[in-house]
Amino acid sequence: MLAEILLLFIAGLFGGALNSIAGGGSFITFPALLLAGVPAINANATNTFASLPGYMAGAFVMRKDISKVRHQLPRLLLVSFIGGSLGAFLLLQTPEAGFVGIVPWLLLFATLLFIFGDRINQFIRLHTAHHRHAPVAGLIALTVLLLMICIYGGFFNAGLGIISLSWLTLAGMNDIRVMNGLKLLISSCVSLIAVAQFIAVGSIAWQQGLSVLVGTVAGGAIAAHILRYLPRDSVRHFIIITSVCITAWFFYDTWFRTL
Repeated sequence: MLAEILLLFIAGLFGGALNSIAGGGSFITFPALLLAGVPAINANATNTFASLPGYMAGAFVMRKDISKVRHQLPRLLLVSFIGGSLGAFLLLQTPEAGFVGIVPWLLLFATLLFIFGDRINQFIRLHTAHHRHAPVAGLIALTVLLLMICIYGGFFNAGLGIISLSWLTLAGMNDIRVMNGLKLLISSCVSLIAVAQFIAVGSIAWQQGLSVLVGTVAGGAIAAHILRYLPRDSVRHFIIITSVCITAWFFYDTWFRTL
């Protein structure tokens, strides 16, 4: 039991540090929860719970930047809460075996988002530069797209921040501080409503989740003071290699080992 707690704390430590520098902490914490014996759906719910304080703290720190677009907040908050609630509901209705089967695909999707997220955002920014003011139909389409993104976030948290940044770029924003603040706010709302549902049905593995959470907070604090001096590209390459290896292992373990 002590070894399990230590494993999860260390995973949270690395995950929190990675999130502070380049993102991608879920590639460490989610597999660690599975390795500790937490069932897949509970591990996913617990990982969302452990990530929530980091999102909320980041959004609080960037509240002044977020307030610059306060007129857009009611729509963003409403859609984030609705989408996160729907995503969590879908997760809780998914059979354990079915969720285990799609975990490798979810990890692959999140991995590809992490690898190509910056390029996707640059592409969207380039091709929306002359279309900042969307008509009503465009606004409706953007709202529906945000709803789908938030449903994904409530269902599987990894990669939510990257997709949110893509959506904010598509919506015509270009102030990176405001975008990062809104990304954290969206993630906070999605995760908060999802975690509330997970708690209500008893899907959180509390002991394991608190171990990861404490490690995540500590890792984020350490990274804020020390690890920021590491080259971001080197950290990013480490995350890419790690996520590719973990995704490949899950494909092997889920689809090929039993053949």
